[in-house]
Amino acid sequence: MVTLSKIYTKTGDAGQTRLGDNSLVDKADIRVEAYGSVDELNAVLGIAQAEGVLDGETADALKTVQNDLFDLGADLCFPLQESEEQGQKLRIRAQQVQFIEDLIDRFNEELEPLRSFVLPGGTPLAARFHLARTVCRRAERCVWRLHAREALNEQAIIYLNRLSDLFFVWSRYHNGRGQDDVLWQPGRGAEEKE
Repeated sequence: MVTLSKIYTKTGDAGQTRLGDNSLVDKADIRVEAYGSVDELNAVLGIAQAEGVLDGETADALKTVQNDLFDLGADLCFPLQESEEQGQKLRIRAQQVQFIEDLIDRFNEELEPLRSFVLPGGTPLAARFHLARTVCRRAERCVWRLHAREALNEQAIIYLNRLSDLFFVWSRYHNGRGQDDVLWQPGRGAEEKE
């Protein structure tokens, strides 16, 4: 259990912060950017959840995803050690990736086949999931930059990749199961100016 008795530490006043292992790093460190992007993604999902328009199945799944994103933040906050034993630190596990894959399959089977790229938009909820998808992709790029520098839990990287796919599927699902998707019309702007 986490207990926070003091909210401010003043460490950040000098542009530094502590990781989960208590090491001190710059706030501009790519690791901090990576788990900060995951936190931003969770906040975007919190807005979608708070709007109160989710069906029960999506709302329940989204609560699990938000908890998993906290797990992911903890995973990224603790540098991976070569000597680390399984279960020693909170890490994203294959079961959490499988949960996302199962959701993708479950919701995708109800969608109209995709015949064009989809523009972000449609219903407000679909637009929220499109925003979540793009924030998730940015977080994934940050994690890959971090991985280029040091070893990471492979499941954390896979989880983010699958999660952005889920948000794409959910955006379509909440656009009339794909029937109300806003489709890309290549060259439309150029044609209208002729």
